[in-house]
Amino acid sequence: MTGPGTAAPLTEDLSRLAELHGVATSYSPSPDRTVEASATAVVGALAALGVDAGTPQAARAALADRERALRARLLPPTVVCRTGTAPRALDALPEGTRLRVDTEQGGTRTIGPDEPRTAVGDLPPGVHRLTATTPDGRTAQAHLVVAPPRLPTPEGRSYGLLVQLYSLLSRRSWGMGDLGDLGELAAWAGRALGAGFVQVNPLHAAVPGPPTDPSPYRPSSRRFPDPVHLRVEDVPEFAHVEDRERVRALLDRAARLRETVLEKGAWIDRDAVWELKREALELVLDVPLGPGRQAAYRDFLAEQGEALQDHATWYALAEVHGPDWSRWPGGLRDPRSADTARARLELMDRVDFHSRLAWLTDTQLTDAQRTAREAGMPVGLVHDLAVGVHPDGADAWAQQEYFAAGMSVGAPPDAFNARGQDWGLPPWRPDRLAESGYTPYRHLLRALFRYAGALRIDHVMGLFRLWWVPQGLPPTEGTYVRYDAEAMLAVLVLEASRAGAVVIGEDLGTVEPGVREALRERGVLGTSVLWFERDWDGDGRPLSPERWRPDCLATATTHDLPPTASRLSGDHVELRDRLGLSTRPLAQERAEAAADTGEWLALLTRLGLLSDADAHADADADAGTAEEAEVQAVHRFLLRTPARLIGVWLPDGVGDRRPQNLPGTWDQYPNWRLPIADPEGRPVTLEELAASPRLRALMDAVRESRAEEAEGDPA
Repeated sequence: MTGPGTAAPLTEDLSRLAELHGVATSYSPSPDRTVEASATAVVGALAALGVDAGTPQAARAALADRERALRARLLPPTVVCRTGTAPRALDALPEGTRLRVDTEQGGTRTIGPDEPRTAVGDLPPGVHRLTATTPDGRTAQAHLVVAPPRLPTPEGRSYGLLVQLYSLLSRRSWGMGDLGDLGELAAWAGRALGAGFVQVNPLHAAVPGPPTDPSPYRPSSRRFPDPVHLRVEDVPEFAHVEDRERVRALLDRAARLRETVLEKGAWIDRDAVWELKREALELVLDVPLGPGRQAAYRDFLAEQGEALQDHATWYALAEVHGPDWSRWPGGLRDPRSADTARARLELMDRVDFHSRLAWLTDTQLTDAQRTAREAGMPVGLVHDLAVGVHPDGADAWAQQEYFAAGMSVGAPPDAFNARGQDWGLPPWRPDRLAESGYTPYRHLLRALFRYAGALRIDHVMGLFRLWWVPQGLPPTEGTYVRYDAEAMLAVLVLEASRAGAVVIGEDLGTVEPGVREALRERGVLGTSVLWFERDWDGDGRPLSPERWRPDCLATATTHDLPPTASRLSGDHVELRDRLGLSTRPLAQERAEAAADTGEWLALLTRLGLLSDADAHADADADAGTAEEAEVQAVHRFLLRTPARLIGVWLPDGVGDRRPQNLPGTWDQYPNWRLPIADPEGRPVTLEELAASPRLRALMDAVRESRAEEAEGDPA
């Protein structure tokens, strides 16, 4: 097989071959512009899919093979239908074909040639096994996904809080926010504020350090959560550790670690937190489980099966050989090898340790969701699904057959980044997903929905296509590879429906035509951020609230954007300039930012949400009060829109000016390591948040606007 470095020209044969494998040969960064993909990118993507197209002769032969296989194929590897409809894939079957369906529930259904194909859609929702037999005796099998037509629309409207959990420290935290803090926040927000949900960052398991990558969007595993989020004292066995002197020493160290962040202004040190918690958990897991707890743990092991065994094995092996499995001894790079089986037995105590950690974390996450619902939240916790995993991590090791070797996910060049982006995440192979009936995707969703009232999907456009970048090449040398969006959405709707959960797609930025419409049709909410909602097809001015889409989560900002106070004041422009991120003179950047903010403030004033005096306040003693009024007006505006969910960035409630993540930076800025702080940068604890007059005033403004809307008074 020829690698991407020896690419053939983008010939007609190569273009047709690429099309048949879902590999794009061009893309449109804007509606009026089309860019041809390089032959290097196309050949590289095909190679990652197991197709040799490195020479014109190879491409011609591969095309003939593909066309021959498609002509002979009776069924695609996965067939999809919505409840009550007939799968389109059955239309090509010869007349007189008989169908047999072995259902997920254990039953069998035979559909004769004279029966309508809609009978397939009358089967119970699930992933079944379909067998087709033609009159001439040919047979074919496929996975059959039967899913509800769409997710139910959330009842009524809800407002809630958005927070990066690590940044939410309480007086009980061990140096970063934990699941105990999340439960406390949810209970308080639901009972005292009337909030309907709390959205958090991805809590996926990280690749162990030091140093650990602080980004929650490049995890080792998306299926299992990270035990660094555990509230150690809430583990029942913690109270029964016999060495109480050592326990006191651990608690003293935890207090010092907490104080370095809250009192001394240090950044959150995830590695130090995990070192301390791991030491404590080693003691905790030496305490025997009681009969009931032991039975619950065994049930978890049985339910999670091989996936958990692989996950725990990877972490046990990483303790011995380091976290980059590509550098492990040859036999251990294969999770199914005899060498790995022997190593698992030799490391059984460590495998059990990491399995127990996964169970404990799952248990505390489930408890946090239960707490949120008991506090009256109709949704509860909104968890975040990262777009991919670290190439060296547990998922990439355990699921090697599903990942495209030598490829990385990113984004093409656009108006915001002329060089494109490489996120360093290996993509799933669409062909292998289809052949498996989307098994890893289904299991991933099912795992997250165990403790989620809703799921936010980062870069939801990835259900349709992803930008693949061949390893060693710049992002400009990538191309799009398409996924079966009908199947990806069907599985998503199936698993979310089973869990009774809401799904929110992060669909910001450049979105392919038809994607938002397809998501809306299946009941997936979008994401709308105030500063981006302008009349782009008209005069470009801020979009009036009644013109916003209803099927979305509406917010003023996100973790990748400046807090609202920073944007209103222009601090975000100064920050980017100090870090050398600005591409234009500071005065020009300031003027453009001020003009943008001024248009929004003018709209808020016209709508009666902001007084003219507040909108034009000078930088004097009243400026802080004016800023609070502006932040409240922004959120009152969001309540004027028809958006079903309204999100309040929790740091906005105390005037925090620092973004949690500043794209384009690495060591220049403490991304993912900042605690929530006041306008002066002083960390604010969960207890102080709950007592904050500024936060209370903001949430009162949100509640009042919600109450006015419920009474039918838009003003």
